[in-house]
Amino acid sequence: MLVLDAGGLRLLAERSTRALALVVALRDRGLWPPLVPAPVLVECLSGDAESDEALERFLHTVDVVTDLGEALARRAAWLRTAAGRGSSTEALVVALAEPGGAVLTRGNVRIEAMALFAERVFVERA
Repeated sequence: MLVLDAGGLRLLAERSTRALALVVALRDRGLWPPLVPAPVLVECLSGDAESDEALERFLHTVDVVTDLGEALARRAAWLRTAAGRGSSTEALVVALAEPGGAVLTRGNVRIEAMALFAERVFVERA
């Protein structure tokens, strides 16, 4: 399973040659469609239809997870506390990837720190 943080979501939505190559590689590895926790949308969307157009199109190709639940929230809180850094949204990204999943990010050191405490979560810098 692959989970996108805000940086990973923005990167894949930009419709560049690099983004397309990443999508193809992810599909080839069976990591498509990725999961996007709903709170990540708060970090990525502006609320302006014109500004959000590319992201909105891309969101139709991923699975947005809206039912996060209390157990996941508690796990995310533990991960954030254990790492001593990160936002609640970043912690939810890592917790959702457990166990044995991956997070695609543009190089978020806070996510990498939380992943050290997570159960077999791999962080891929794009």
